[in-house]
Amino acid sequence: MKLALIGAGRIGKVHAQTIASHPEVTLAAIADYHAPAAEALAAQHGTRALSAEAIFAEEDIDAVLIASSTPTHADYLEQAARAGKAILCEKPIALDLARTRDALQVLAAHPVTCALGFNRRHDPQFAALKQALGEGRIGHLETLSIISRDPTPPPTEYIGASGGIFRDMTIHDFDMARWLLDERITHVHAEGSCLIDPAIGEAGDVDTIMVTLTTASGRLCHISNSRRACYGYDQRIEAFGSAGMLQAQNETKTRLRFTGEPGQIEEQPLWFFLERYAEAYRREISDFVDAWKQGHTPLAGAGDGLEALRLAEAAERSLKEERRIALDSIH
Repeated sequence: MKLALIGAGRIGKVHAQTIASHPEVTLAAIADYHAPAAEALAAQHGTRALSAEAIFAEEDIDAVLIASSTPTHADYLEQAARAGKAILCEKPIALDLARTRDALQVLAAHPVTCALGFNRRHDPQFAALKQALGEGRIGHLETLSIISRDPTPPPTEYIGASGGIFRDMTIHDFDMARWLLDERITHVHAEGSCLIDPAIGEAGDVDTIMVTLTTASGRLCHISNSRRACYGYDQRIEAFGSAGMLQAQNETKTRLRFTGEPGQIEEQPLWFFLERYAEAYRREISDFVDAWKQGHTPLAGAGDGLEALRLAEAAERSLKEERRIALDSIH
């Protein structure tokens, strides 16, 4: 696959390294609205800096990875689909449902392989948990708990353009909940506070949230998010069932535990998503390439992005209206 990258920022740099190291992918070009950023990253990886328009026009380029700013995702996705390029797009496709549905209509009219960047589905621990659930290892799943806490809050200026914590951060957990529950979610109830940084509240957002999801059969999922965890990137999942429990734990540098007279001592979790999900990003690229070569559906697709955004919209409405929201009311 000849894959071009659109976006040379923080996540773009992660993807550039992952693409460049993949044995079945050539990093064909890099684009960014800030041309010097694209040129610097392209020089680092021995490839070309092009405009996005040039990438879409070049027939030899098979696919694009969209890692630009969120407001540009839908436009680039539509241009790529019309140009016949396979697409791996970072989440979310857009910050509102109407714009997301417009993009999905373009995909329907111009069918190409399209994967969405819910990279956590590709994490080895989470994937093993999913497999164990499917094998019935804990019997009938009854409750699911998802914890996701960032080490430090993002810059205040980022908050305003992010779409809020539910669309920016919790959306990953909404996708994990959908994937692991594997059942229609019917209701959403969210609570939130600004406990960490008053500036986040002044920007119209919260930094600490808890969400309860209820499925059609009554299964419950609890999501806990915080914009700050002084000890590192806290990423855990617990699945509780009729015959046992599964737990995905935090990753550390070596996963070494010391036991002695002072007690048990473990290493701190890895500091942020770049380290924690490095392997997940590699697997995500492999899944995308396999889907393109073999014509099958990627592990996470554009439709999953739409459904996760519906949950984010429901959570935001629940928080504002201080009530439980039926997901069917979110269109």
